[in-house]
Amino acid sequence: MELNAKIPEGPLPAKWDQRLREGHLVGPSNRRKYTILVVGSGLAGASAAASLGELGYRVHCFCFQDSPRRAHSIAAQGGINAAKNYRNDGDSIWRLFYDTLKGGDFRSREANVYRLAQVSNQIIDHCVAQGIPFAREYGGTLATRSFGGALVSRTFYARGQTGQQLLLGAYQALERQVQSGQVRMHARTEMLDLVVADGRARGIVVRDLLTGALGSFAGDAVILATGGYGNVYHLSTNARGSNATAIWRAHRRGAGFANPCFTQIHPTCIPASGPHQSKLTLMSESLRNDGRVWVPKRKGDRRAPCDIPDDERDYYLERRYPTYGNLAPRDIASRAAKEICDEGMGVGPGGRGVYLDLDEALRRIGKSAIRERYGNLLEMYERITGEDPYRVPMRIYPAVHYTMGGLWVDYDLRSTLAGLYVLGEANFSDHGANRLGASALMQGLADGYFIVPNTIAAGLARAGPSPLDPEHPAFRDAERGARAKLDRLIASRGTRTVEDHFRELGALLWEHCGMARSERGLSAALERIPVLRSEFERDLRLPDTGATLNESLERAGHLADYYELAELMCRDALERDESCGAHFREEHQTPDGEARRDDQHFAHVAVWEHQDGGRPPLLHKEPLSFEAVPPSTRTYK
Repeated sequence: MELNAKIPEGPLPAKWDQRLREGHLVGPSNRRKYTILVVGSGLAGASAAASLGELGYRVHCFCFQDSPRRAHSIAAQGGINAAKNYRNDGDSIWRLFYDTLKGGDFRSREANVYRLAQVSNQIIDHCVAQGIPFAREYGGTLATRSFGGALVSRTFYARGQTGQQLLLGAYQALERQVQSGQVRMHARTEMLDLVVADGRARGIVVRDLLTGALGSFAGDAVILATGGYGNVYHLSTNARGSNATAIWRAHRRGAGFANPCFTQIHPTCIPASGPHQSKLTLMSESLRNDGRVWVPKRKGDRRAPCDIPDDERDYYLERRYPTYGNLAPRDIASRAAKEICDEGMGVGPGGRGVYLDLDEALRRIGKSAIRERYGNLLEMYERITGEDPYRVPMRIYPAVHYTMGGLWVDYDLRSTLAGLYVLGEANFSDHGANRLGASALMQGLADGYFIVPNTIAAGLARAGPSPLDPEHPAFRDAERGARAKLDRLIASRGTRTVEDHFRELGALLWEHCGMARSERGLSAALERIPVLRSEFERDLRLPDTGATLNESLERAGHLADYYELAELMCRDALERDESCGAHFREEHQTPDGEARRDDQHFAHVAVWEHQDGGRPPLLHKEPLSFEAVPPSTRTYK
């Protein structure tokens, strides 16, 4: 497996412009000869399909929801970063680049991060032109707010509905191309396999989720924009339907998987209420702008929070991190919450919660201002918990949220397989070991609107238009393999449901490869996961609805992939014998409990190559070099 990042030469700020100058192009009249398959219709997928359709390519776009509007991007709440510096508070492209690189604990590719910061301002201009209703100041200028890991206010937002509004903008651009005939939309369709012929991605095998019929589509290039794999933990903030099947099947076909152990825990989620839950609910990090996080100073204090005076409260983030306070990055805030609860200071049922208190902000700026900024979030919290956050502090606890790992891509967003491009959360490229808040929307739109439409042309121009016929043997072989997997699941006649098996895997992974990892725990998980997988294959019971509409069958297929992915995550976490960002190895921490990075041995991207026949995966390493910002101890104190 060759890991050539193909980063342009020259100074960091000039690399993207140089790539645009030197890149091969496809003429307007030739673009209609190429067919591009886009899997996923969230922000990255919808923006890519719309942009490529606008350029004149023939595009097929696939989503497993009944409409692109239901993609998980719609759930993003807090905002999208850009280096506009409207507040004149010292922000710049360089500052956004630096904060993102530092936030990822120097485990991301420097050139990719700088390009993301460069493109960020274009994204805001583009979205405003689309009519996205960003919040505005009284004078009409766009409003911004602060997010964790930054000392400037660079996050643009639309109350707590930023993802929804941005997705609607991408959706209307996509539907324009659907109406014009440049894009053909395939809803309620799931990708089951990637078709590779002559070492190049040439198409996909899909299943109609309503009828169960399998089919194949051929193209000159395949783009995966299918999101992250956080649901491997069973409970996460991801939509229940979010899964890793598309990228995992591509990995099994030869695409390298990078940094699978880099998974992010979000500090402000509604605590789990019991084993009956199928997902967790996020409360936007933006609430930490005005909310103060605290627990009672006295262990076992069961008084109502409003009855605990200020001098008997431990505002532990402000105490530990006086510079950033409640705006400490997500990984640090999450670990701090876990530690305080492990010490017995947590609140709520089981002591697995801390308070997020808006009282000081309510007294300072008033209820109407808080409602204007966060009203829909607070309404959602009250509906779920039955508690009024305007009167009683919210209870929060960390939960799995985002995955920084994903398929490896070069500077052009091409995977290790020719013809296969990977966008958004499905790739590994921009966030290193920890994603700063409000950067996911930025990356998804940057990849879809501005990067892949420019970089994909080079690969297409070199290969020329030559889509295979779906009757090609490579397609037939892939379809037979996909059908065999489904038939094995449908034939299951065991006693345990998919959810029963899934819950057990998720609990194991959360315990040993969650907020804290250790050699002992990871080794135990690697011994236990094959046992759980064997039990799943031997003792699974599915509803007897056959191969047609069958959500349990879909979920079982996802879980079958998760067993393999979970094993790779633990193997990667064990191999990375350091602490960095969200990957916290208990053996490697400072005396005051912070992550201790090892740049001498682990300043690289860990890329895993799948091997058939039950053989262990091969580890490849892409060295990371830092020319503009030398790695330093990551501190937010």
